[in-house]
Amino acid sequence: MIAASAAPAQELVRNASHFQWYIIPLLLLVIHAYGEQASARRWNVVLAGLAFWLMDWVNEIWNGMLFHFSGFAPAWSTPNGSAYVLLIGLNIEISFMFAIMGLYAARTLPADRKLKIAGINNRWLLAAVNSVLCVCVEVWLNHIGALVWEWPAWNLSAPWLIWLIGYLPFFVVAYWVHDMTSLKRQITVVAALAAGVSVALAVFGGVLGWI
Repeated sequence: MIAASAAPAQELVRNASHFQWYIIPLLLLVIHAYGEQASARRWNVVLAGLAFWLMDWVNEIWNGMLFHFSGFAPAWSTPNGSAYVLLIGLNIEISFMFAIMGLYAARTLPADRKLKIAGINNRWLLAAVNSVLCVCVEVWLNHIGALVWEWPAWNLSAPWLIWLIGYLPFFVVAYWVHDMTSLKRQITVVAALAAGVSVALAVFGGVLGWI
């Protein structure tokens, strides 16, 4: 049986009747943000930002698959207002937000990748702290009904799981890409991520209609 929140969320997926024009200036702001980093030739920041954004797509794909195979609900859904819902737990506003957050994650890194803060490597500490902050925001979004949880393992009783799976990998992968010393390797990793996401969307979404 489909959860009460999942049914309206499913109806919104790729429903263009809810389109709002503010998507266009938001898109331009994202392009501008990446363009600023590219013009400064901060390719590690650009690629780290893209890696962060793509990691969210990985999560959103398995979230959609969870809904398809369970027939109950995704781990999270966005059943309320949006200019365009891409997947059952991902609207266009969230996607743009993660694209910008990836740049923030990379730009706030200390130059010294080996620097320790309170005895902890700064990359791991920042990944952990930033993920906690993200969980706090998600808890608030759930509180106001903008983001809905239905599964007992993915809610306020187990925030560590949201932290561990929902956000920590985003920062870890973004920092990993950022710190690579080879631009070619950075491009290869991000391209592989993009290819995997694209194939999954094409197969599970376009061909099979599962997400």
